[in-house]
Amino acid sequence: MGCSFSGLNALYDTVGGGGGDIWVNDYRFRVVRRLGDAGPAGSFVFLVKEVVAAATASDGTGGAVPGASGLAKKKGIDPSHISADGTYALKKVLIQNEQHLEQVRQEIRVSSQFSHPNLLPLLENAIIAVKGVQDGLQNHEAYLLFPVHLDGTLQDINKNMLEKKEYFPTISILQIFRQLCAGLKHMHSFDPPYSHNGVKPDNVLITQRKDQPHLAILMDFESARPARIAIRSQADAMQLQEWASEHCSAHYRAPELWECPTHADIDERTDIWSLGCCLYAMMYGKSPFDYELDEAAGESLQSVTKSAQIKWPNEAGPSYPDSLRQFVTWMLQPHPAVRPHIDDIIIHVDKLIAKYSI
Repeated sequence: MGCSFSGLNALYDTVGGGGGDIWVNDYRFRVVRRLGDAGPAGSFVFLVKEVVAAATASDGTGGAVPGASGLAKKKGIDPSHISADGTYALKKVLIQNEQHLEQVRQEIRVSSQFSHPNLLPLLENAIIAVKGVQDGLQNHEAYLLFPVHLDGTLQDINKNMLEKKEYFPTISILQIFRQLCAGLKHMHSFDPPYSHNGVKPDNVLITQRKDQPHLAILMDFESARPARIAIRSQADAMQLQEWASEHCSAHYRAPELWECPTHADIDERTDIWSLGCCLYAMMYGKSPFDYELDEAAGESLQSVTKSAQIKWPNEAGPSYPDSLRQFVTWMLQPHPAVRPHIDDIIIHVDKLIAKYSI
């Protein structure tokens, strides 16, 4: 069925404060408001509420049975992903060309494989063909439906806390980090393993829960792909570097993605580097490589990343144990062959949680 044109108009109207309904395959949603942009230009996220048709009761009374259809009845969907109030996040992607179309299809294929409490699930999707407004050519738009988490991202929380000069306590950092590790372990456990390639605070949804640790969910699988890549020539190395420059955030990008050897075996430990940067960001609000570079001394983001020149804050602020700093340093090994795997990280973070929970 795809996505109805009345729904497309509703989305456009919503930007200006309007509303309307949209069908994504067999499911109907009412557009509530625009939540913001998502990633590259041409991607938007809307808050939508499911409109569930009522079924006629089978007892002959003619009454209605609420919730008799809709996402709750979809086969294979985890009941925990069904919203109690029917609200979801709908991502709209304006597809620019055939290459972009294939990238979106790949994101859908990859996202559909994952099922884990700490990975954002793709609940429904549709790609439709639409006629170009100006050139009359056939273009495409994609609609991806996800559970909604309105508390924001780890980056949002970091920013708000820094403005108030507040910081996460050690145990909260470890609890959030442990959940990110669990999500990545799921991806790394596939055969072949998948790497996320976008682990950073902007891609971590946080839900605050009463009397419980924050819930952390890793999202955005646009750059996820099989992790193990054999580099056997300069052309292979250049191709990987160009791909990484387009798909991996510079301040969280592993050294081997900045300057790849002409003979190397890249694996899922690129994500471990990003995890180390993310742990540092939970402590201090930014990547360990997000500082003013001394260009006169020949410093560049590539050079400080390659040599793992971590600058620890000297000013008054949070006091974290040395074991946490050492944990960051362990993950930020510039040589991937000596960088730990996700199982090693989980063993260590569990020991730290046990230590600092006392």
